[in-house]
Amino acid sequence: MTDTRRRVKLYALNADRQWDDRGTGHVSSSYIEKLKGISLLVRAESDGTLLLESKIQSDTAYQKQQDTLIVWSEGDNFDLALSFQEKAGCDEIWEKICQVQGKDPSVEITQDVVEESEDERFDEMSDSAPPIELPPCELGRLEDINELFNNCISSPMRKEKLAAAIEAEGYIRKLINVFHMCESLENTEGLHNLYEIFKNIFLLNKNALFEVMFCDELIFDVVGCLEYDASCPNRKKHREYLRQQAKFREAIPIKNPELLSKIHQTFRVQYIQDVVLPTPSVFEENMLSTLGSFIFFNKVEIVSMVQEDEKFLTELFSMLTDTSTSELKRRDLIMFLRELCNYSQNLQPHAKEMIYKTLTTLGILPALEVTLAMDDQKTKSASIDIITYISEFQPSVVREYTLQQANNTEEEQVLLNIIIEQMIHDTDPEVGGAVQLMGVLRILLDPENMLTSANKSEKTDFLNFFYKHSVHFLIEPLIENTVNDTPQKEDFRSVQLLGLILELLSFCVEHHTYQIKNCILQRDLLRKILVLMKSSHKFLVLCALRFMRKLIALKDEFYNRYIIKGHLFAPVIDALVKNNGRYNLLDSAIIELFEHIRIEDIKSLCTHVIENYGKYLEDIAYVQTFKTLQLRYDQQQDKLKERERNSLERGLDMVPSILRNSRYRRDQRQMEEEEEIWFNEEDDYEDTDPDMQPNEIFRKKIDTDLEKIGKIIDKKPEANGATTKMNNNASTQKTPVMNNNANANTTAQSTTSPSGNENRLALFKRSLVDYEGDSDEEDDESGEVAKRPRLS
Repeated sequence: MTDTRRRVKLYALNADRQWDDRGTGHVSSSYIEKLKGISLLVRAESDGTLLLESKIQSDTAYQKQQDTLIVWSEGDNFDLALSFQEKAGCDEIWEKICQVQGKDPSVEITQDVVEESEDERFDEMSDSAPPIELPPCELGRLEDINELFNNCISSPMRKEKLAAAIEAEGYIRKLINVFHMCESLENTEGLHNLYEIFKNIFLLNKNALFEVMFCDELIFDVVGCLEYDASCPNRKKHREYLRQQAKFREAIPIKNPELLSKIHQTFRVQYIQDVVLPTPSVFEENMLSTLGSFIFFNKVEIVSMVQEDEKFLTELFSMLTDTSTSELKRRDLIMFLRELCNYSQNLQPHAKEMIYKTLTTLGILPALEVTLAMDDQKTKSASIDIITYISEFQPSVVREYTLQQANNTEEEQVLLNIIIEQMIHDTDPEVGGAVQLMGVLRILLDPENMLTSANKSEKTDFLNFFYKHSVHFLIEPLIENTVNDTPQKEDFRSVQLLGLILELLSFCVEHHTYQIKNCILQRDLLRKILVLMKSSHKFLVLCALRFMRKLIALKDEFYNRYIIKGHLFAPVIDALVKNNGRYNLLDSAIIELFEHIRIEDIKSLCTHVIENYGKYLEDIAYVQTFKTLQLRYDQQQDKLKERERNSLERGLDMVPSILRNSRYRRDQRQMEEEEEIWFNEEDDYEDTDPDMQPNEIFRKKIDTDLEKIGKIIDKKPEANGATTKMNNNASTQKTPVMNNNANANTTAQSTTSPSGNENRLALFKRSLVDYEGDSDEEDDESGEVAKRPRLS
């Protein structure tokens, strides 16, 4: 159900002081990035188009009337009003306005404006006040005219009256006639007065007067009046530039005379605003707002007329893609398209979408593939501007076109790879084009602007395409410049380009997941990037360090193991040592890297750094980072030692369980061979000197057997099937072995032996051939160690 609380009618006060209905819609308040503040937005009820986008200014007086009406002024003589259907909606918006301005919502007007109240009083009096009487427009009265105009500018009421008088009497044309006389007579004083007079006419900020001054008949004369600035010793030749140097180049003949006239007028008025008029003072900045609006609406009108002329655009793109078109002609065509895209920046979102949709349908992206790769710098620059405009407004269109090329176009000819190639091979020493193209790539690779796409698989498909077909073109200069572990090129252009590549890769690390990880690990990319830490350009060293910092910030153990295995902290430590404690950005950045490892408690990296590079860091005492890192390492090692100590204390008890574990079961054939050796050795003991005491014989036997046990435990299973086979054999042979031990007649007496021998004897009894189901209770009850007879 539609929320009627926010339903409003938008009104604007026209030139006749009557309220015009601008439409019905719903109002909201939100932060608008381009306006840099909280703004009031009204969207049409019928189609959702934007009727109003007005920033809530901190010094604008908003007035609440009759519980459902909010009125305010924007600029001079431009009043707006919102009429709410319900009081509740009016109260909500009023509270938001008061919140922005820091006012109590109980007030009826947000600003105490004594001066403006006085102006309103003058406005109320304006109808009854007598009109301003202009002096006769004669050469001898120019000084009086100038003085009158200067006096009127300071008063809003007098400005209104003066503008009305000038328009009613056709005074501008009369002043132009006097200008012709002054120029013919070379009357310098009169020309200086005319300069001041026309400057003040511009400051009246009236669209009706601009329409007169900017007509084809008078515009050059107006520019001529503005050439005679008394503060400049030499006259500026603006008319000469507009007539002779500024050449209008028609890419293709424009047959619409209205469109042609509007293009000429817009260029000239833009020139007047940017070049001819003096830079406005702080007090005059708002007095030229209508001039900006005049140019804005002209541009909107030009774009609309071009878009409506389908035959014109079709012919333009036909010539642009024709291989027989000359480079000079193609340059004119692409520069016309750049101006068209530039003008379209002023359109509302819906209208802008329509013009870009038209250009895309006609084939602007295939045309850019050709023009981006051209050698002509002007053509290339215009093409870069166009692809930037399109990517900023509709990045999904570029991505979709790139994915369509995947199966039917060679890698080098794909639009995305052409953009990368042109970035890498930018011939500008300042790499201006490369900076722009890097911005385009960043927009296209940004997952954030992929989320709202109708195609839900756009993110996965495009990133997979990039890392499969394009990333190797991007990192190629990086690979070439780091061969032999030394930076190969140190000229400014090369290092600037490498800096841009590293910046883009850092962005990918931060915003992409497994794709960039596979790229880094498979190509050993971090090692090559860290070679650049040997560069003599500190900003490039910092770029390489920042890339590593992005990896570590992810706390990904794949990256951590990669860094540890490759000893990739070595270039960082080397740069820190060579910096020799100098207080600079590099020193701070490296210390911050290790501080991050300490704060985030990344144990693997902490251990690696201290164990491998601790001797280089222990003397750095001007920060506590490395001391606390060492302390964290020592605490970690103490915990490990305590854990090992506890494990050793339980070690003897764990031996039987290890032997019983199926992982350590041996092949049955190996068991039979070792038992045969054991019995042979036992016979050897029986054949020894009869005078040797039984205790000594038995002790030697135990020592030998325990060594055998250690070797058996350390051995690994030799085959996957050995465990299963051994388990099966063991289960069938348990009972005979147990019976043999039980029925054995030959024993070794255990008399007064040392305590160590007693422990080893106990271990021997428990673990010599300790299969599951063996009973040690019989040996414990008899107090004898049964000798195992040889198996036949």
